[in-house]
Amino acid sequence: MNTALVLALALVLDAVAGEPKWLWSRLPHPAVLMGRLVQALDDHLNDGEGRRGKGIAAVLALVLTGLILGWILSWFGGVVSVLIAAVLIAQRSLIDHVRAVAFGLRDTLTSGRAAVAQIVSRDTAQMTGPQVARSAIESGAENFSDGVIAPAFWFLVAGLPGVLIYKLINTADSMIGYRTEAYEEFGWAAARLDDLLNLVPARLSALLIALVSGRLSDWGDIAADAQKHRSPNAGWPEAAMARALNVALAGPRSYDGEMRDFAWIHATGSKSADAHSIQRCIGFLWRSWGLALAVTVALSLLF
Repeated sequence: MNTALVLALALVLDAVAGEPKWLWSRLPHPAVLMGRLVQALDDHLNDGEGRRGKGIAAVLALVLTGLILGWILSWFGGVVSVLIAAVLIAQRSLIDHVRAVAFGLRDTLTSGRAAVAQIVSRDTAQMTGPQVARSAIESGAENFSDGVIAPAFWFLVAGLPGVLIYKLINTADSMIGYRTEAYEEFGWAAARLDDLLNLVPARLSALLIALVSGRLSDWGDIAADAQKHRSPNAGWPEAAMARALNVALAGPRSYDGEMRDFAWIHATGSKSADAHSIQRCIGFLWRSWGLALAVTVALSLLF
């Protein structure tokens, strides 16, 4: 099987099977193992002098691990590659988590807050209904890029080594890529490499969303809004989804009890997002996934 065909099968398998609880209740999920590796590097290297250099060494160790492990696993053939790639792509899991917020909001605001707390790091206890809905939509758009398109892209580019390296670095960024006293220096390399690895996938994600929503003519506005985001990449799929739904995203929110005045994305859009808006977001995520699958199948036939 060529790489594109393997990826197409993995995309379908993930969409159908998702994260089987019977399996991951018995075995540690690869994401858990990756987290343990990052934590071990943090525990052993993140102290004393020269933390930036130690952080670079940690990132090099993660890249080498992904490269060697991916190379070895690729020896086992296409079926194993399909299974591993499917595990590392998270479309079904993403949809399930975002849909849970819509279901929660339709029940009670408290249920909506509890559901969205599972997928965002901001404070949720005092969120209004529209804030809950916007948070779910933002998470859906951003994680479509990080959890679906980016791993698919890097698998297509470099097979199992590519997707494993991406997932290891993305995990490291989520754990140590913070501008805090503890990680400002040690997490610098992980954060910068994660930004680089997501540069193309984030823009591809935005393009897919714009195409399936008929908003490609708004690309200039999407690009302008993306620049307002604190992340060099996350703003792209969020800006595209904001235009697709005609809702305003981002804006002020609270972290650890402190309000932060982030800029609005598509500020002229509706600020009254609700459970229906989340469901529409899910529709666009599935259509974008479908377009990505169609492109992958076409590539498999061409090459």
